[in-house]
Amino acid sequence: MTLEILSAEEKVYSGEVDSVIFPGSEGEFQILNNHAPLISSLKNGTIKYSSNKKIHSLEVSGGIVEVLNNKVNALIEK
Repeated sequence: MTLEILSAEEKVYSGEVDSVIFPGSEGEFQILNNHAPLISSLKNGTIKYSSNKKIHSLEVSGGIVEVLNNKVNALIEK
């Protein structure tokens, strides 16, 4: 699936990933390939995503995530 992480200042990440874990406002949640459509708010925490068998992390102070048709868009506050 494709992950795109954007902040007001820049495109932080764009590429293929195996999974993503978000700090949702109601608790942490994971997105995998073929996930159902979803829109959620994010709270202060860490986004973790795996790509090419490597785990990356990114600290955020909030934002919104949308999942639709194997495309994950995250608009974040740093």
